[in-house]
Amino acid sequence: MSDRPGDREIEHYIRQNYRWNFVVNTLDGANFWLALSFISSTVILPLYVRHFTANPIVMGQEAVEFRRHGIGALDNRDAGERWARTGRDRGRAVLALDRRVVLGERGAGAARLAGASYAEIAARGGGIRATVLAVDGASEQELFDQSLPRLQALACEGVTTVEIKSGYGLTPANELKQLRAIRRLGETSGVRVTPTFLALHALPKGVPSEKYVRQVIEETLPAVAEESLAECVDVFCEHIAFSVEDMLAVFERARELGLACRAHTDQLSNLGGTRAAAEFGVRSCDHLEYTRADDIAAMVANGTVAVLLPGAYYCLRETQKPPVATLREAGVPMALATDLNPGTSPVASPLAILHLASTLFGLHADEAVAGLTCHAARALDRDDIGTLNPGAKADFTVWDVAGPEFFTYQLGGIRPRNVYFEGTPA
Repeated sequence: MSDRPGDREIEHYIRQNYRWNFVVNTLDGANFWLALSFISSTVILPLYVRHFTANPIVMGQEAVEFRRHGIGALDNRDAGERWARTGRDRGRAVLALDRRVVLGERGAGAARLAGASYAEIAARGGGIRATVLAVDGASEQELFDQSLPRLQALACEGVTTVEIKSGYGLTPANELKQLRAIRRLGETSGVRVTPTFLALHALPKGVPSEKYVRQVIEETLPAVAEESLAECVDVFCEHIAFSVEDMLAVFERARELGLACRAHTDQLSNLGGTRAAAEFGVRSCDHLEYTRADDIAAMVANGTVAVLLPGAYYCLRETQKPPVATLREAGVPMALATDLNPGTSPVASPLAILHLASTLFGLHADEAVAGLTCHAARALDRDDIGTLNPGAKADFTVWDVAGPEFFTYQLGGIRPRNVYFEGTPA
C-alpha cells in the first residue's frame, strides 16, 4: 500500500467490514483498497463536478487500473442483478453542475419572504441588477476572494468539475473581469472549471434592448473569444429578460467565434425559447418549468440535455414544476445543477440538490445521481468525466452509505470518505 494519508485506514476499514474488495492500481504501482459492494455500507461513485448514463453505483467486484491519471481498464467480474435490470453502464462519476460562483451579494431574500415574486423584485431594480452594482464596485481580486470559499464548499461534497458563469457585469469590462476571475479559480483551486459567458442575463438600467444586444454581439463576445475566457455562451430567454430573436442573434455570433451555446428557457413562461434553442443546437436548456411536449420533441431530435434547477424552484417558492415525467418518457437526459447564486438559489450543496430533485421533482434515486454525474458531463459535452469507464478521468468519491437512495433521503450530514482527482487523493 501507498503511504499517502488515509490509504492504510481505508484498506483496514474495508478488510474488516466488506466481503467484496478490489484493487485500484495506480501509475506508480501503489494500490488502493476500496469497497464497491452495493450491499455494504460503503459505495464508490465516480466523481465529476457540474451538470451528467448508467447507474453510478458500482456493484460486485471490479478491478480498476489507473493510467496517466485516467482509467486504463475496468474488469467487471460481477456487476450484479441491478445492472441487468437497468441496462446501464458499470459506473459513473459524481458531477456537480455548479453555476454562478463569481457573484456579488444581493438582498432579495427579505423581499421574497415578504411575498414578492421574482418578476416583482426585478421590476423594483432588485435581484440581478443589485448584484450588478456589487460586481461593478469589486475588483477582480475581490471577486476571486469571494468566490473561492463557495468553490471549496462544493469540493467538500466531492465536486471535481464545475461550470461557472458570468452574467452580472452587463458591460464589456465587468463581464471580462468576472470571466478572468473565473479563469483564476480554475488555475488555482484544484477543481476543474468550465467557464461560461452568460451574455444576455438582464438589461443595464436605461439601455434599450436592441442597443445592448448589439453591444454584446459586436464588442463583448469578440473580446471574450479573443482572450479564450469562455467555452460556452448562455442566454436568459424570458418575458422579463430577452426574446427568442435576441437569443438566436447572440447564438449565431457565438457560433461564428467557435463558442458553444446553452440557454435559460421556460422558467416563468413559454416564449418558444426551448424549441428554438434546441433546433439551433445548444448543449442544454435550463429550468424548463413551462416546457411543453413540442419543446421536448425538439430536444429529443437535437440531443439537448435538460438541466433541472430544484434549488431555484425551492427558493423562489414556485408551483409550476418541470415536466419530469414527460422528459423521462421521451428519454431526454436530465442533468441537475445547484444554480448557485445569491438571489434565486443560494444553495452551495450538490447533495442538497439531490434531495430536492427527488422530493420536489420526483426524480428516482438513480436519475438524481446520474443528473449530477454522467448527464452533467453530457451537458458540458464531455465524455471523459462523469463515468468510470476506460479512458475517462479517474475522478471518484468513496461514501459511507448503503446506496444511491440514501442521497435522496437524507438532507445534510453526509460527506464523502475520500475524494480522488485523476487517481490522486484530493
